[in-house]
Amino acid sequence: MDPRTQEAIELLQALIRTPSVSRDEARTADLVESLLAGKGVVSERLHNNVWARAEGYDPARPTLLLNSHHDTVRPAASYTRDPFAPTIEEGRLYGLGSNDAGASVVALTETFLTFRRRELPFNLILAISAEEECMGEHGMRALIPALGKVDMALVGEPTGMQAAVGERGLVVLDATARGRSGHAARGEGINALYIALDDIARLRAFRFEHESALLGPIGIAVTQIEAGTQHNVVPDTCRFVVDIRTTDAYSNEEVVEILRAALQSEIAPRSTRIRAAAVADAHPLVCAARAIGRRTFVSPTTSDRTLMPFPSLKMGPGESARSHSADEYVLLAEIDEAIGLYEQYIEQLAKILA
Repeated sequence: MDPRTQEAIELLQALIRTPSVSRDEARTADLVESLLAGKGVVSERLHNNVWARAEGYDPARPTLLLNSHHDTVRPAASYTRDPFAPTIEEGRLYGLGSNDAGASVVALTETFLTFRRRELPFNLILAISAEEECMGEHGMRALIPALGKVDMALVGEPTGMQAAVGERGLVVLDATARGRSGHAARGEGINALYIALDDIARLRAFRFEHESALLGPIGIAVTQIEAGTQHNVVPDTCRFVVDIRTTDAYSNEEVVEILRAALQSEIAPRSTRIRAAAVADAHPLVCAARAIGRRTFVSPTTSDRTLMPFPSLKMGPGESARSHSADEYVLLAEIDEAIGLYEQYIEQLAKILA
C-alpha cells in the first residue's frame, strides 16, 4: 500500500475514535493540528477550524482552497457496531464519519502535503472545517473571512470522486394563514385552513419565470401543516411549512418576495443563507475534472460550498448514500483512489492555469 494511503487511513482511524459531533469537534481539530505540525506545517485555528497555507504564498496569484469537514452527525440509533471503533473488514473501514467526510479530510490533507512545497501557478490553502453538518456560525461562516482572498475551491464530500458542478440552495418558509374563528354548525367565521389549502394549491402549480440551465426548476414542497383546536370550531389560524430548493436563476431573497406576492398567507423564511452553487462549464475547475476523466453532475445534497462566494467544485471519496446511515463505512480502495485522483487534478489545474 502507498505510504500516503496508509498514513491517511491511520489518521481516519484516529478521527473515528474521537467523537466530533457538530459544535463539539475540538479534539478532532487537535488531531489535524498535530498531524500538520508533525509534518512541519504551520497551521492556524479559529474555533475548531484548522487551516494552513502552502509555502511560497503570493497574493498576486489566484488561490485554490482545499476544504472538507471533520464534524459528524450523531450516530443513528440503528448502528450494530460501535460508531467510534474503526474496524477494517473485507476492505471496508467502518465508523462514524468515515464516509462523510473523514475520507475526504484525510485524502485532501495528503494532497496538500504532497504539493505544499511545489511551484504552482496558484496558492494552495488547506482548510479542515467544523460545524458543516449544522451549518453553524463557528464553521465555514466564520472561517471564510479569516482566509483572505480565495478564488476557487475544491470541496471534499462523498461523490464517488465524480465532479458535482452544482447543488441547489434551501429556503424553509414558515407560512401562516389567518382567518376568523366561528361555530362550525352555523357556518360562521373565515376558515384559515381553507385559505392555507388554496395557497398550497397555488404552490403545487407555481412555476417561476426563469429556470436555471444547470440546476433546472426551483423545487417547492409543502411538508407540514397544523390547524384547529376542536371539531366544531372554525380555525382562525393555519400554519404550514414549505421546503424550497433554490437555483442560481434567482437569489433566495427574490424567491421569498415572489412567493410572498403570490400567496394570501404570511410567510417568513427561517434563513436565506443556504444559496445555490453552480460553477460554469468552462471554468478551470470543471475543465481539470474532465481532463482526468471525471463525470460532471448536479448534487442532490447541500454542503458548505453553498456558503462560498467563489466558484467551487465538490468531489470526494465515498458515496452520498452511506452518509448519516448506520454502520457507515468507506472503502480503503476509495481513499487510495482519491489521493491519486486529487494529485492528477491539481496537476491538470496547474497546466490549465499556467
